[in-house]
Parts: sequence; C-alpha cells; structure tokens
Amino acid sequence: MGLLIMFAGMVSAALSAAAVEDRRAAAFNYVIGTQTFGVKYTFTKDTSLVETAKAILAMGSNVLKISMEKDYHRQYPGLSVNPEIRTLADLARLEPSYRAVLRMPFSHILIWTYPFDAGWWADGLSEDEREKTYRQHYDLAAYLLRTFNGSGKTFYLGHWEGDWHLHPGYDVTKDPSETMIRGMADWLNARQKAIEDASRDTPHRKVTVYGYTEVNLVQKAMKGGKTLTNDVLPLTSVDFVSYSSYDSLTNDPATVGDRLKAALQYIENRLPAKTGIEGKRVFIGEYGFPQQHHTPENQERLSRAVCRAALEWGCRFALYWEMYCNEKAEGKHRGFWMIDDKGAKQPVYHMHARFCREAKARVAEFIRQHGRVPTEGEFRRIGLELLR
Repeated sequence: MGLLIMFAGMVSAALSAAAVEDRRAAAFNYVIGTQTFGVKYTFTKDTSLVETAKAILAMGSNVLKISMEKDYHRQYPGLSVNPEIRTLADLARLEPSYRAVLRMPFSHILIWTYPFDAGWWADGLSEDEREKTYRQHYDLAAYLLRTFNGSGKTFYLGHWEGDWHLHPGYDVTKDPSETMIRGMADWLNARQKAIEDASRDTPHRKVTVYGYTEVNLVQKAMKGGKTLTNDVLPLTSVDFVSYSSYDSLTNDPATVGDRLKAALQYIENRLPAKTGIEGKRVFIGEYGFPQQHHTPENQERLSRAVCRAALEWGCRFALYWEMYCNEKAEGKHRGFWMIDDKGAKQPVYHMHARFCREAKARVAEFIRQHGRVPTEGEFRRIGLELLR
C-alpha cells in the first residue's frame, strides 16, 4: 500500500511539473504574431471579432491586437450597439464579443484605446478632455487588473499611427504645430498616468497593464522633420513605442532588415528612460506586404526577413497586418491578409503557424532541461534558427 501511495505521489508530482511547464511555455512571448481590425469578410456564425481571434488562436499565436473605441460595431461587423456602453471599461465589461476574446488564452493583448466622447487634443488638451481621457483609461486598466488577476496576461493600451494624427490629410510635407505637439504629449501622459495610478491602486498579481504610443513617420524623423518620434516622444513617459513600419519597408529581403533596424534604433534613442522594464522598448506594431503588389511567395519571404530583423534587434513584438484583409481598392481586396476572402491560408500564414508550433516545442524542451524559460537572448537565437 505504501509503495502504491508513493508511486501515485510521484505520478502526481510529474503531472504537476508537466502542467507548470506547459503553462510557462503557453504564456511565453514568442514575439511574432498578427492582429485583427476592420474585418471585411467572415466564414462562420461568430462575430467578426470572435472569428478572427479564434483564427489567430488556431494559428498557434498567444498574441492578440484589437481596437476598443466608440465605433466598435463598425470596426467589427456583427457587434450590436448597446446604449449602456459609454466608456472603455463598459465595452470590456458589457459587450459579449469583447468579453469572450479578452478571456481567450492570449497571454499578450495589445489594444488601441480611444475613450468615448472625451474630445481631442489637436487644439490643446483641455482639463475636461484630460480628465475624461484619464478616467476612462484608469477604469479600464483597473478592470483588467481585477478581472484577470493571477492570469499571467499582459495588456498594452495604445493607439493607431500617431504621426497621421499629427499630419491631417496624410500630408507628410506639413509639419504639426507646437499646439498639436504639446496636446498630443499631454494626451499620452494622461493615458500613461492613468495606467500607472490604476496599477498602484488595484491589488493584483501575475497581470500587468502597460501604455504605448505608435509612430509611423520615422524616415521623416531621421531626416530631422517634426514628428511624434522627434518632438512628442521626448515629452512623454510612455512604457513602450510601437512602430507602424511601412515607411522603412523595402521590396528586397536582403535590405529590408538593415533599414528597419536603423529606424528601430533611432526611435529607441529618443525614448525617455524608464525603470522597471527590461530590454528594448520599441516594437513593430505593424508591417505587411499586400498581394496587390506582391506574390504570395514574396509576401512570405519579405515577412520572414522582417521577423528575423525584429528578433535580431530585440523587438518585444513583430505583428503582421493582418489576419483578414481590411482594405479594398477599386472593389478588390488589397491582400493584407493571412487568410484570404475565399478562406485560403496564405504562405505567410503557414510560416507563422510553423514558427508558433516549433518555437513552443523548443521553449517547452528548454524549460524541461533548464527549469526556467529562455532569456530574451536565448530565445532570439532559437527564433532566428527557426526562421532560416
């Protein structure tokens, strides 16, 4: 009887250790992922938000990037307008599809957050606008910390391409005014302070909320132009910077990496120092190669080169735009997709799925051998080997 009890205990301990290893491997940041915005087609009875989130999970990724805003029902067709939803926290708490995807087993969730009816900062951020921006981000961050306490999830609250907010009409030749620069800095600082205050005030463990801004005119910045990177970022206290990196992408897999890494380093050099965050604080929030201009095979080759550059430089994320295409030109999808409008999985999808599968297996094996997860540098070597 004693031997049976001892054997049962050994089996239980082994199963428990394996479960811990699985959880640690599942939660690990594998850097490479994708996102879902402005969905134009679906294939199931789920809402577009739930369907695309499920598709990202099925690919093997534990990273999700979505939008939360007043026009959520236009961003994600199939969602109904609920008049009781008046704030970002209401949207997370009351809208069924958002509730569902936030509870899916994603370990890293990036969200564009635009507070409801909080005004705008282009003519300067008023005290009322500051308070509404602060309050909605505080309440959302507190909700996420309470709701996902102990989950191991990490949330990143940011926004879409900030340089276009500073350049109305997408006119790169016109510089933003000092009022706009100061207004945007105040807006970003109000958001960041709200997140930090909520994190201080809300008891929590194994769940984190960060703030980030997104830049997209880095080539203009590198030439000395007035931009978010040069003029707003040094005035802020953000945790991270996302780079929507199209202005640094090339059509040559042999050159895209060096150009991209130079831009990433330029941003990092202008990011104010912050304690408590290890590693580089700039990541690739968007990159993509539409099939309007690229064959599916070249789309995969260029994406692989971007992922290699992101790992070599030390990005926390490199997020492909996107799972389903969100843009049409002259009635045709531009082909910013991993799964096309006929449901066909593209080569870039298979590259990501293979990477997710093999990287998870390598990390799980590393945990078994070393009793810990890989360091950033150790995983970078693993990832680069898998992307050869």
